[in-house]
Amino acid sequence: MQDPDAQPKIEGCGPLLRAPCDTPRSLRQQVFEFVRAQGHAARADITHALGISAGSTTTITADLISCGYLREFEKQSKGTGRGRPKVALEVVPEAAYVIGIKLAFNRHTAVLADFGGNVIADVALPSSDMRRPMSQLLDETGELIDKLLKVGGKTKSSVRSVGIGMPGIIDHSTGKVVWSYMLETRDEDMTTAFENRFQLSLSLDNDANMLTLAELWFGEGRSMSDFAVVTVESGVGMGLVLGNQLYRGVHGMGLELGHTKVQLDGALCQCGQRGCLEAYLADYALTREAATALGRSFDQNETPAEILATLLEKAKDGHPAAETIFRRAGRFLSLGLSNVVQLFDPALIILSGERLQYAQHYADEVMEGMRKLTLNEGRRPCRVAINAWDDLVWARGASALALTAITTSLIGGEARAA
Repeated sequence: MQDPDAQPKIEGCGPLLRAPCDTPRSLRQQVFEFVRAQGHAARADITHALGISAGSTTTITADLISCGYLREFEKQSKGTGRGRPKVALEVVPEAAYVIGIKLAFNRHTAVLADFGGNVIADVALPSSDMRRPMSQLLDETGELIDKLLKVGGKTKSSVRSVGIGMPGIIDHSTGKVVWSYMLETRDEDMTTAFENRFQLSLSLDNDANMLTLAELWFGEGRSMSDFAVVTVESGVGMGLVLGNQLYRGVHGMGLELGHTKVQLDGALCQCGQRGCLEAYLADYALTREAATALGRSFDQNETPAEILATLLEKAKDGHPAAETIFRRAGRFLSLGLSNVVQLFDPALIILSGERLQYAQHYADEVMEGMRKLTLNEGRRPCRVAINAWDDLVWARGASALALTAITTSLIGGEARAA
């Protein structure tokens, strides 16, 4: 008997819309990515969707089949008509495997995915909330990879690429961690250190970008050309998709919404500056006021999540000081969202992150505040959605980063003569 609450299986992975014409991707790669995004596709579908000749489709798909990246299968018709079953193409999932990792305070997560984007295994390990040297963070990453491969029944030699998302200011183009509150030092070349230690190719990016990739590859953003993602966790992050592509800025370090200034000489942010939006929204911003609000000191063993849960219960019970803390945070969230709308005019803003459970308590006030702070004359309202992803979605977004890298490496060249 079918479970009425079961979610339908989503076919394929990756953006469903075509990338702009100026995107440097070979026709061979476009054909492969179209098949992967659709889940399966007939040659006629490829020809029509990409606007190429039937001969080009035949040549390219024959090459991808011979290389072991695509395979044919007979697509069963729902009708009872006569004739041979329609032949379609699909990705060979075992052609490559990648790992996606989210490094964070309190908990690291990782997924092992195949070439079709299917998750084979996932693991999580506890993490410290203290800053650490790069060598220690790599030790933790190595332990995570070892556990993941053991659970997934794979060896390190079967992994072709790794993607990592972590909080902070990350230069994706160089693979350097310019600054992260997870590390003791700045300007760390994490990509080189990782590749030298593990002999695996690494793509490194900000964790908010990983969540945005998860939406673009697996979520609500698959069929959208423009949308924004705002995350509220131990920090405040933002990702932006423009023209069906992740936008990072000229130097790959843009969209740092959490470090935009909302109050001159305001609250101290963990980046070292004052007045950042994050300093009024993130968990540390709320917990440092909780002791005063509740009139007691907290046990050092209590986690930020436990402290905030206590604070929220007090707010729900009508505790004036606790209510004031959340309402103040809500006003600053309204301010941040209105700035996103004013600057980028997205059709959709997706709110995500563990701390949004607290914002939901005052969700109506936050949305109304955003509308009041936004110039709405002649503007279509921006839709705001709250996506309650589980923690593994960040790691899955990192797997999309790794899949992008290995797809370009393996398939980016032009097709050989069939």
